[in-house]
Amino acid sequence: MPGRRYEIVLHGATGFVGRLIARHLVADAGAGARIALSGRSEPRLRALRAELGVDWPVLVTDGRDPAAVAALAASTGVVATTVGPYARLGLPLVRACAEAGTSYCDLTGETSFVRESAAAAHVPAAGTGARIVHSAGFDSVPADLGVLLLHERVRSDGAGTLADTVLVLVSVRGGISGGTVDSMRGELAAAAADPALRGALADPYALSPDRAADPPGHDERDLDRPIRDPLLGRWVAPNPFAPHDSRIVRRSNALLGHAYGPGFRYREVLSVGQGPAAPVLAGLVTAGLGAFVAGMRYGPTRALLDRALPTPGRGPSEKTRQSGHFRIEVHTVTSTGARYRATVAAQGDPGYAATAVIFGQSALSLARDALDSPGGVLTPAAALGDHLADRLRGQGFELSVARLN
Repeated sequence: MPGRRYEIVLHGATGFVGRLIARHLVADAGAGARIALSGRSEPRLRALRAELGVDWPVLVTDGRDPAAVAALAASTGVVATTVGPYARLGLPLVRACAEAGTSYCDLTGETSFVRESAAAAHVPAAGTGARIVHSAGFDSVPADLGVLLLHERVRSDGAGTLADTVLVLVSVRGGISGGTVDSMRGELAAAAADPALRGALADPYALSPDRAADPPGHDERDLDRPIRDPLLGRWVAPNPFAPHDSRIVRRSNALLGHAYGPGFRYREVLSVGQGPAAPVLAGLVTAGLGAFVAGMRYGPTRALLDRALPTPGRGPSEKTRQSGHFRIEVHTVTSTGARYRATVAAQGDPGYAATAVIFGQSALSLARDALDSPGGVLTPAAALGDHLADRLRGQGFELSVARLN
């Protein structure tokens, strides 16, 4: 942004994920880029800068200080923040960016936070032109772009509009960080303490900018049991990413003027294979996910899980990050009966190695691409769209669409 000191400020740069993103920005943006590193500890910021071998400025920012947060937002064209849990720490920065006309991206998977952000900042951001882009990592870029690419291909082929659409997580391998666990813990605790919030988050259209314009959602509730999916023709289990990703996808559709079509219905599932053991595996996966969520909700079992799970600031090893991968397919039957499949896949631990690339490229797209999206509290598809898809292809990601009939 002209007149701003920096193109991008990476806030939370010294955290586990922040360091991975900083390394990616160095590799892709170059040492001469106008990027600054922000966090609470000047010694840790300086140590990271030395490790990276760059001369980027370091900005000591206390997120609890409104003046410091406002100064941070005013200094740059884009704030890319990894500081969570966002529901507890993120809203002041979102508001400051919306007021300053500064674009923003984060890694939140906290639906309650995105809902609160939209209520507080969508109108101010629309007025200043600030693009506030939540969930710009594995949550929820692959799902969001996969559906967008399907829509664009179906429209280009003149094959009607999207109708019954299902995302299937075909394969995934990776680890989990303490920050992710902390965010999950906070989201579950907030829902448990507030029945009204719990009910709101259960709505498949919880992030809709205009709920009255959307379907009732009775046929789009998150899967909570093993089923033989009617579109896929195979047994599937609940997808742990569905409660957040699906709501981001539906918000994208609304922000794009319900472009996906009046019959668009969306769900997310987890593949368990197609052999004779698939029904049993689907049941075991469902039971395991249910036990984990239940364990995180209650104090005594949560204390036991906390002993085994990583603490904030810690995450999977480099070996785990490099050996990971993910593959997602999005299937649809269009309003004319045509069948399509979008594929989004990459090497690297999805939550860390792949997310560092996705998030870094999202920040660079906000800073450098000729975007035609308006300001507001947006989604990756609505804000960045094909610009981000092209950037990820350039990083070795597979993003493709095939017609199946």
